[in-house]
Amino acid sequence: MGSLVGREPQLGRDRLVAELVPSPRFADVSFASYEPSPDEPSQAAAVTELEAHAERVRDAQASRGQKEGGLRRLLRGRPTTPQGAPGVYLDGGFGVGKTHLLAATWHAVPGPKAFGTFVEYTNLVGALGFAEAVRALSPMTLVAIDEFELDDPGDTVLMARLLRELVDAGVRLAATSNTLPGSLGEGRFAADDFLREIQAVGSNFDVVRIEGEDYRHRGLPDPPPPLPDDELEARARAVGDGAVLDDVDALIDHLARVHPSRYGALLDGVTHVFWRGLRPLADQNVALRTVVLADRMYDRSIPLAVSGASLADLFTPEMLAGGYRKKYSRALSRLTSLARDGA
Repeated sequence: MGSLVGREPQLGRDRLVAELVPSPRFADVSFASYEPSPDEPSQAAAVTELEAHAERVRDAQASRGQKEGGLRRLLRGRPTTPQGAPGVYLDGGFGVGKTHLLAATWHAVPGPKAFGTFVEYTNLVGALGFAEAVRALSPMTLVAIDEFELDDPGDTVLMARLLRELVDAGVRLAATSNTLPGSLGEGRFAADDFLREIQAVGSNFDVVRIEGEDYRHRGLPDPPPPLPDDELEARARAVGDGAVLDDVDALIDHLARVHPSRYGALLDGVTHVFWRGLRPLADQNVALRTVVLADRMYDRSIPLAVSGASLADLFTPEMLAGGYRKKYSRALSRLTSLARDGA
């Protein structure tokens, strides 16, 4: 049994870029393995739209990589230059299969290609610098961005610049979000002051809407109740080497010292996570770092068990009503799923 506190992973450029792939949870998904709800026709329609986008990406890559474009155009009977916006933007609520479809799109196109969450891309720029991040991503056939959100004005300008550079380099895009492109930034900052950047982001995408209920909560109960400390510790000891047991306050302090781009590496070799002394998070920065860790845990399907407060109370009512409410709600949905696995 170990602890996340004290781990200090160091990642170079090559590993940061190499890790921009779907998580193990989505390593083998496809359009065929997605099961659209018969009650939600938008789900089947989204599959059709994304399959068409994957074909446009393949055409774009062929055009980009071959000099005999004219001959190819004659042989295939259609232009080699893809039509429509350079990206597709899948908009919908939590747990409707957006990440599954995004990963299926990624799997359906040739490489080199990149897949990551919005936060992973902003962290990549933070770790490498803007120019180096552009150099790393410009050769990609497709850059897939999961859970697209603009958290602050800096991110707005950053992502508008990054997407412009990538599109100019011939990179195709695919993204998911629970916020329409024109509404990014709402409730978080003076979005009207950054309307040009927001519009620039939106202009890169054709929007596809997908409806449905969160599959993680279909007929399932609330998070399991927290365990007594002694039972939590006994379970961690029973798991053995793959378990990490951390006091929440110490973990919070440690996360502040580790760059979020390294949170995935922080979980290398971890099979079970145990949090002792969970409490509501009153500080926004702490809460946002916890969201990133929760996402990396969910990517790896790592079961979770806690003592102290209930997971349902992790984020305060003020946070769940504020500008980051969708981010916190997604994290609660994912942590609840992991806690059920842990139970």
